[in-house]
Amino acid sequence: MVKDAAARGATRHEHYDSAGLERAAAANAPGSVHDDGDDQTMSNAVAVTDADFETQVEQHAGLTVVDFWATWCGPCRMIAPILDQLAVEYQGKVRVAKLDVDSNQKTTTRFNVRSIPAMLFFKDGKLVDQVIGAVPKTALAAKFAQHAA
Repeated sequence: MVKDAAARGATRHEHYDSAGLERAAAANAPGSVHDDGDDQTMSNAVAVTDADFETQVEQHAGLTVVDFWATWCGPCRMIAPILDQLAVEYQGKVRVAKLDVDSNQKTTTRFNVRSIPAMLFFKDGKLVDQVIGAVPKTALAAKFAQHAA
């Protein structure tokens, strides 16, 4: 039985109306500008597709982290700003890419991505690790540090 959110002490951040979800999706879409009140930052992540995945990821020397996401995925929108921050922090060391699973089913199927968000780590074009789900920044940062070394 689901209890009322207010009765179990939920914060206002735990539930959205449909308009709130749409605003969150627009704010966290890849390539969007995030306004944190102080300054504006642009995502450093590159969009990849089925057509260019091989050249953008598998033929890339170094570490590439690919975020498998979808516009309708709430946890994907939650993790998008974290990936944007890590892309800035690891600029020149790690390439961050985003692949929309709805538009790119061939690559999604090829890597057996069944849950999103899924962050797949490729080192010199080879899959070396993955993180499934919306995890804290510290967990993702640890993976970035581990594989970027």
